[in-house]
Amino acid sequence: MAIPNWIGVYPALLTPFNSDETIDEKLFLKNLQAQIDAGVQGVIIGGSLGEASTLLNEEKIMLLKRAKLIAPMSFPIILNIAESTTKAAVAFVKEAETAGADGFMLLPPMRYKSDDNETVQYFKAVAAATSLSIMIYNNPVDYKIEVTLDMFEQLKEHSNIQAVKESTRDVSNVTRMKNRFGDRFKILCGVDTLAYEELCLGADGWIAGLVDAFPEETVAIYKL
Repeated sequence: MAIPNWIGVYPALLTPFNSDETIDEKLFLKNLQAQIDAGVQGVIIGGSLGEASTLLNEEKIMLLKRAKLIAPMSFPIILNIAESTTKAAVAFVKEAETAGADGFMLLPPMRYKSDDNETVQYFKAVAAATSLSIMIYNNPVDYKIEVTLDMFEQLKEHSNIQAVKESTRDVSNVTRMKNRFGDRFKILCGVDTLAYEELCLGADGWIAGLVDAFPEETVAIYKL
């Protein structure tokens, strides 16, 4: 098992389809290999760019298993968890851990907007169901739920909640997280157009989308 350190470039892999809506596995693996060759630190499967809302869970598990077959043993394959209920999220996390996932990106409950306490309890239940590392996806612009600093204060008791994908579009949130929690949570920029600013402010990594088209260039920018 590869353990993610949540530092560096982690591509949000696209999920390509054939004209009959089956997954183009050959193209998926070609893209994955290009990312590995470019020197990224890990990849995320089934995120927003990876068709989280359209893939069946069995398709996500299939992609996970295919990715594990070609990735180096030390290369983390992270699976996105985007479910509507705590029960479904816990069940899928357990299935994915058994299937070989190295960590998870975790969205708030989907479909209906949960309040702060409901969101925290959801995150805690999922974290308690797995021993693997978790990155919280904080994207209130698209998912209408902001994970606030006070919510992270409640989540820090779970040692496997280790990182946040920072997509609030407020770059000063990096500074607020660092000031309040120090190095407790790794911070990865989740918006390509804000990567430079957030990395300058102390973000630890970059969950990139453009890297799907420009893997070597994205890694080079990160290393500047």
